This record gives sequence, C-alpha cells and structure tokens, in this order.
Amino acid sequence: MSQNLNYKHLYYFWAVAKEGGMTKAADRLGMAVQTVSAQVRELEKSLGYQLLKPVGRHVALTPAGEAAYRHAEQIFEMGEQLHDVLRQATDQPQVALRVGISDGLPKLAIPRLLKPVLDTPHLRLECHEDEFDDLLADLALHRLDMILADRPAPPNDNVRVYNHVLGQSPVQWLAHPKLAEQWQRALVLHQTGPNQPHPLAVLPVLLPTHHAALRGRLNRWFEQQEIRPQITGEFEDSASLIQFGTIGMGIFPAPQLVLPELTDKQGMRWLVECTGVAEQFVLIGSERKVIHPLVRQVLDAVHSLQ
Repeated sequence: MSQNLNYKHLYYFWAVAKEGGMTKAADRLGMAVQTVSAQVRELEKSLGYQLLKPVGRHVALTPAGEAAYRHAEQIFEMGEQLHDVLRQATDQPQVALRVGISDGLPKLAIPRLLKPVLDTPHLRLECHEDEFDDLLADLALHRLDMILADRPAPPNDNVRVYNHVLGQSPVQWLAHPKLAEQWQRALVLHQTGPNQPHPLAVLPVLLPTHHAALRGRLNRWFEQQEIRPQITGEFEDSASLIQFGTIGMGIFPAPQLVLPELTDKQGMRWLVECTGVAEQFVLIGSERKVIHPLVRQVLDAVHSLQ
C-alpha cells in the first residue's frame, strides 16, 4: 500500500468524477465545495498529476484522471462489498453447487430438474451456461460439479464421466395466438383438400440449430412426415428460440414439461404433438471417489418429466 496516498482524498476525487462536478459531489458528501476542491488538489499534489481540468462551469477528467477514476472505482466497489464478505464469513457455511447448463437445453426446465436440492439450507447455486464441449472441459478441470444437457457425453479415454438420464419429455408444437389461427385454417385445408401441404410447410417455423440433439430428431420427424418446413429462424440458445416464438415469429417446438409456463402464463397455443420426438434430460458428472452430496441427491430423486 502506498504510504503517500490518502484514501479519503481519493474518495473525494472519486465522488467528483462520479457526480460530474464539485457542487454535486459536495452535496452528496455533505461538505462545502471549497473543502472538496482542496482535498482533490491535495490528492493531485501527492500523486504529481493533474486529474481534473475546467470545462466551462464544470470539470472534466484528464487522461491521468481517467486512469485514477477507473482504479478508484475498483477500490470503492470492493469496499462496498466488504460488509457482505464479512457477513458470509461469519454466517453459516454455504453449500455450493456449480452446475453447467448446455445452451441447447430448455431453460424453463432447469428449476424442475434441480428441484430436489433447491430447499437445501445455505445453498449457493452457481449456474454456468455454455456450449456442450466447453462444459465438459470445465467438468474435467473440476470447475463444475455437474452438467445438465440434452445428450450424454461421448466416450473419452482422457475424461472419465458418467451419464445419468433424468428423464425425457415429449415435444409439442406451439405458437402465438395469431399464428395458431393461421394453423387451424391451414390444417383444415390440409385435411380436406387434395394435395394440400401440411401447415408446417406453409407457416414460419423456428428450430434449434444443428448443435442441439433435438434438431436431429426433428429433422428425422420431418422426413417421416414428408414435410419441408418453412424455417424462418434457427437458434443455438433454447431461451432465444422460445422468446422469438412467443412474439409470433414462428411456430416452435418445446417439451411438454414446460407447457404450463408457455400456455397458462405466456398465452401460447398448443397445436399438436411432435409424435415420437422427445427432449432428453441428462446429468453428466465426473467419476470421483466422493460424489458431491447434492449431485447425489439429484441422481437419487425420481423425476416425472412427462
């Protein structure tokens, strides 16, 4: 720590820079403008650099002032966190669970999958969303306790993991009410008119990108149904896919598990089941001598995901 730096002076300077002027800073600090100005001049004298320059009736940061402000911002932000750090150190110890979430997995399903541990006293849940391969690397480096994904991890001689299928949920087609009305009209034509195309072949459709395990199952379903979908959007992140679906950009697939959230709470309309296609939920963990107790709790729980 510098013996010459007066942190009270630095705080006054930080307040001036943050408030954009001496008068506002003085009001915030409950001090006279002359006092604040004098303290900042003392700081500039001790550092040997001009930090503020006059611009009309206001002041602006010099290049040295910009650097000093960024440093002060970090210092006083850490100071504001000190109370929480001390409280956490003296409170009951927290139970941390670090969960990796594959970006292709429906985010609305995550609370349901983790429900067996959410009431754990002093739980500190850390959720990290990333691509599947990056999550596996973090698991191998013990940066994660478990991964929730839409597929099992492939065999790898260098990384010893286990796959546990938590369950699966049938996939349904949903749409915004305005598209649901168009669906019904197109469906009537398809069922009654000769050679009329399936609604999914004439209405806009949103799909996950090919990195998601569900995309391959949907493609096979389309082939079996002899449907060439009118794809208007592809999304790596399942949350983005659903978000664009809820504003009416296209008909979209979702697991039955999250149907109540989408229909009852967000007003989406159920159209039809994507027969034979299901979203799979897999827990991936590293093979250790001692399994994290909360991971074990999730594994031991019986999930009803349909």
